[in-house]
Amino acid sequence: MPGEKQWRAAKARMQMYAALRSHFARLNYLEVETPTLLRTPGMEPHIDPFEAPYIPQTGVGERRSFWLQTSPEYAMKRLLADGAPQIFQICKTYRNGEISGTHNPEFTMLEFYRPNADYHAIMDDLEGALAAVEAAVAPERGVFSKRPFERLTVQQAVLKHTGIDIFAHADGDSLARAAKSIGVHVGDSRSFDDVFFHLFLERVERKLGAERPTFLIEYPASMASLSRLKPSDPRVAERVELYAHGVELANGFTELTDAKEQRARLVEEQALRRTLGRPVFELDEAFLAALPHMPPSGGIAVGLDRVLMLCLGFEEIGDVVLFPARDFF
Repeated sequence: MPGEKQWRAAKARMQMYAALRSHFARLNYLEVETPTLLRTPGMEPHIDPFEAPYIPQTGVGERRSFWLQTSPEYAMKRLLADGAPQIFQICKTYRNGEISGTHNPEFTMLEFYRPNADYHAIMDDLEGALAAVEAAVAPERGVFSKRPFERLTVQQAVLKHTGIDIFAHADGDSLARAAKSIGVHVGDSRSFDDVFFHLFLERVERKLGAERPTFLIEYPASMASLSRLKPSDPRVAERVELYAHGVELANGFTELTDAKEQRARLVEEQALRRTLGRPVFELDEAFLAALPHMPPSGGIAVGLDRVLMLCLGFEEIGDVVLFPARDFF
């Protein structure tokens, strides 16, 4: 049953939602709702969705699998393609198998998009939103009031904390040798991305956002996900993640709107999922068809349970959820 921490968090959660809605209303964002039950889930290689079978009982449709959303991203981008203004939503999202001190399989996400903007504008809007949340929930904490947040490129962050310049290494073998030279175990894979994440998780991530929140920007192009490459430096993608006290809070992009390039990336992710032995899903053709009509945009997804944890000074995500998944096992 909920304890004192959970009841305190429940009140703070109400204050957080009110602060976010007020902040985005001042910025002329429109709040939207999109389906949480999807025909086609996202293709992220290391995220598994929950399956939700449809069983016809009224003579409509046939038995088939649907999926609980891991993010409302595709649907919100389709709204932008249809002419939506700047939009946000606060919603439940689901990721299978993720239970830890900072993970709950069902969690609350803030996601927002600005047409005719890039990741710099999105960072500015998120700074203001989190400062508003902290002012409403726990102004004495001082986590998100230290503005402007630090902006650090991935190259700068790795160099600062390991002494390794990732762009001085042409492939995974070279980066692995550099990582091993400073005592980092990198596993058997010699994929550049795999070696990078061993290095990043062991030596960099927990140090980010120690003094003030840190926007980690400009990931290597191979980690672009749904972001466009930086026109002035195609080695990197216009992707941003937010960290505070070593906890990842948000992931966003200057959005990729090239449907051909996006299809190629999704096909690559299908192949990687197949290699990893994970379920492989069909492409979301409605999303791909919408992309050519989507204006240049910036967007970001924020884990609100983790934000609440930091605002309240709690250690685990289960402390801010009335019915945490950890209690089911």
